[in-house]
Parts: sequence; C-alpha cells; structure tokens
Amino acid sequence: MHATVITDLATELTVPEDGTLSRVLYRDDRLRVVGFAFAAGQELTEHTSALPVVIQVVQGRLDLILGEEKTEAKPGSWIHLPARLPHTVHATEPSVMLLTMLPAPAPSTSGTSSTA
Repeated sequence: MHATVITDLATELTVPEDGTLSRVLYRDDRLRVVGFAFAAGQELTEHTSALPVVIQVVQGRLDLILGEEKTEAKPGSWIHLPARLPHTVHATEPSVMLLTMLPAPAPSTSGTSSTA
C-alpha cells in the first residue's frame, strides 16, 4: 500500500492554449479523480454522469449550469452533483478543476416495502 501524492496540480494539469486537457489522476475500485484544464472559452457541453460527482475548482473561473441552476465557480468552490443531473461547464478564463467520481450509493432498504 502506498500514498498517491501530487505536489503541484498546475504541473500535472497545464492549461492548453486552445482546447481542454483531461487526465485521470487517481483510480481505484471505488473512486476516480480526473483533472481538467480548460483554455478560456472552452466547455463541456450538457451531459450527465451515472455516478455522483464532486467538482473542485483549483484555478480560474467556471460558469456551471446544474440542472436549472446557473452558478459561477472560482478557486475554493466545492460542488456535489447527484447522479444523472444534467450539467454544463464553461471556462470564462483559463481554468483547472478536479472531478471526483464517487461510488454509487447503496440501495436503500429502509422504510419501504414492495409487497401489495
């Protein structure tokens, strides 16, 4: 067993002059962390994830559309998205973000019964 250490995210995720860079930074059987670097004006068009995710902004500014809600994310922003929520990411300036894909929640067995 060993630790995974990234001492400088900016070195791992250099913002391209034009376009978007994505790189898997960590993966195990339960978790995946993907780093994204966006040139100004780049975006991820509306999409969904089968798993819940957390977005953390490291540098820059991102306009996010989360379902029907629009928000600006800046360094230090932390956003949790439930599975299957439509979302869009647009970089208003050169930006770096981390996307952590969380394990699927265990099915709930409390409180409901399917017997008729």
